[in-house]
Amino acid sequence: MTERDIIGIFGRMNSGKSSVMNLLTQQETSIVDPTPGTTADTKITLTEIHGLGPVKLMDTAGFDEQNELGIKKLKKTIAALKECDLVLLVIDPATFEYETDKFILKEARSLDKQVIVVYNIFRSSDKNRIDKIEELLTRLRVYHRIVLSAIDINYRQRLLEAILSNYIPKNVTVELLPFVEKGEFYILNIPMDEETPSGRYLRPQAMAEEYITRKWAFPVSYRMNLAKARAGDPSEKERWNTFINNFTQKPKAIITDSQAMDIIKDWAPDDMALTTFSIMMINYMSRGRLNEFVSGIRALNSLKPGDHVLIAEACNHSRIREDIGTIQIPNILKTRYPDVNVNYTFGREFVDELDMNKYKLVIHCGGCMISNQRMAARLRELNATGIPITNYGIFLSYVHGEKILNRVIAPWKARTD
Repeated sequence: MTERDIIGIFGRMNSGKSSVMNLLTQQETSIVDPTPGTTADTKITLTEIHGLGPVKLMDTAGFDEQNELGIKKLKKTIAALKECDLVLLVIDPATFEYETDKFILKEARSLDKQVIVVYNIFRSSDKNRIDKIEELLTRLRVYHRIVLSAIDINYRQRLLEAILSNYIPKNVTVELLPFVEKGEFYILNIPMDEETPSGRYLRPQAMAEEYITRKWAFPVSYRMNLAKARAGDPSEKERWNTFINNFTQKPKAIITDSQAMDIIKDWAPDDMALTTFSIMMINYMSRGRLNEFVSGIRALNSLKPGDHVLIAEACNHSRIREDIGTIQIPNILKTRYPDVNVNYTFGREFVDELDMNKYKLVIHCGGCMISNQRMAARLRELNATGIPITNYGIFLSYVHGEKILNRVIAPWKARTD
């Protein structure tokens, strides 16, 4: 069975949803008529979009009616919203009622759906109302938008380009550790602090071990005693050197817990690659968008007193003395950037779009406890509002200098420009 990306077309009655459907399919797939409620059920068609592949298009019914039929349409629309991968929200700027649009935007955000806003213009003067609409519906500002006339075939290519430029297909796959080679050794540096659960590895550590083994390579775990290392205890450096020198075949790379970067940056041999679990995970969870997190770290250079920085952690583990997100990173920020305000968000919750613009930088964990879809949703909102984002592993490397940052992203062939 062909795996198709599903694009749903949503909006108020008579906003032009069926015309958008027909624009995409280049045929009269859906009936277009000025009579309110012409589309009474979800219309489905299968097609191919060059550059994307096979897709399923769903033209949904408007559910503005306050009656039993409207309730039935609403149920169908919600079902379609849950199923689709991309939401095309069609808005007629000439209208003055936005409850339907509010509902769709709210549900799409809660379901982590990708959204493109399509302003369908019936009269050229209606373009002048778009800014006013976005003042009333502030959530619209976090999504990419396109302005067109759905009955004009000349806009088809522009709509296709908007989809191809802003939609991330669900079938995109990324290798967890693309640099792993068969028959080579890879060191996993796992400090195991007080928050480490008993009886198992953390998810990134377990994933790295399984991936390396599956690639017919050899993962070797090492537990660094960070307290001793930071205290300058010579026995800890000696233990590390003994471990490294016991290999008859030199390991290709070290993958370390990010919080050990202050030590491992000096202890890792120059002829071994070095990166972190957090960088590995954010690249994997964002489907290969590591460059965005590398670029985001530059926002540190322009922080001023009074600016707000958000630390976003995707899990809700019990936080104690040396927690990386609530203790270690904030302490570095407060030392290096005095009077900067540090805020937090945990688990599935993320900053509301109404508060988003106050942040000058978001520092995100590896994202191992949320889905790729939720991570993509966060990136879309931040990108649309122009807020830079970086990552724990990148941050904890960059604070030790440009050379260390270049080293930890080198295995991923990421850029620092």
